Amino acid sequence: MTEPARQAPALRSDRSGFPTLNQRIFAPFKIATVIDTVAERGISAEAVLARTGLTLADIRDPHTLTSIGQYLTACENIVKAGAGFADAFSIGSRLHLSAYGMYGYALMCSPTMRDFFDFAVRYQPLATPTVRLHWRVEGDVAIWEFREIYRDFMSDDVRTFLLRQQMKMTFTHIRDAAGTDNLAVRAIFSLPEDEWSKEDARELSCTCVYDGEANELHYPVSLLDRTPALGNRLTRSMLEETCERLIGQSRIASGLSGELYQRLLSTPGQFPSMPEMAAQLGMQERTLRRKLALEDTTYGAIIDDVRRKLTMEYLQTTQMSVDDVAWKVGFSDSANLRRAVRRWTNGTVGQIRAGKVQGAGR
Repeated sequence: MTEPARQAPALRSDRSGFPTLNQRIFAPFKIATVIDTVAERGISAEAVLARTGLTLADIRDPHTLTSIGQYLTACENIVKAGAGFADAFSIGSRLHLSAYGMYGYALMCSPTMRDFFDFAVRYQPLATPTVRLHWRVEGDVAIWEFREIYRDFMSDDVRTFLLRQQMKMTFTHIRDAAGTDNLAVRAIFSLPEDEWSKEDARELSCTCVYDGEANELHYPVSLLDRTPALGNRLTRSMLEETCERLIGQSRIASGLSGELYQRLLSTPGQFPSMPEMAAQLGMQERTLRRKLALEDTTYGAIIDDVRRKLTMEYLQTTQMSVDDVAWKVGFSDSANLRRAVRRWTNGTVGQIRAGKVQGAGR
């Protein structure tokens, strides 16, 4: 490593529990794509990586972990070095689903495009997100919405650059999954119209509207029923298990909820009440509740997830009796444990021990 990365204040996505800016949990594929793209216009890798604390060797190492803050810094560097919106579109067109590891492959294997939309939103924290994805149906269109979540940490030029990049990325991902003939019917930008507006329409192959209240891409609602060329329900289910584990690892490492996960996992079966946990942390119960709400979770949900993780581990890796497992994870009896297992996995204890329940490892 070279100089330390910029230390930006921790900020979670629109109060949702997304990774913080400095949390290093992402493979370097996005930064690598930026480097390769702008090299063609004479911007060096060293210029791209200035102030990120990363070297080119780090970026070429698939085991390197990077943060959203480092990616924002890299984009800030290239904009200052002269990269324009054409480069934003070029980066977006190169970030195919195949660049996103398990997340991208799972999306390509979606049984339907509706499943694709749902999965993309649910597991988006695996994709070095700079916006938060949402989707909805209104009349005859399926709408992607891109909510800005780190806006306070970038200049207007970088913000505009990243919004255009995101639009092109989503355009690329839909074509990767559903075919090149599946195009948006409209793009809405919260940005003012500028000299690049005609280029937006050309790059996105649709009408573009400006000064909107949101940033959106609209597709024909019929797209939701399309089957991706590589759609395979079983393969997607297997890949989803991996994505769920990765999401779980991110959750355990992040914020106040991450601290609670670590505390509870280290003392299985001993789950303090919320007032007791708040006292341990030196805060009021209402303060703990409010801070967890900002991370889009609750103390009860964290305890339930910890119980699930511990239960699956004990059932799959030990010969403990069901009564002992129940006691170990804080259930009053085995009947309550069996009901919880059914709720978590839609399977039984016996099926989990036999490895016959999809998703039991989540």
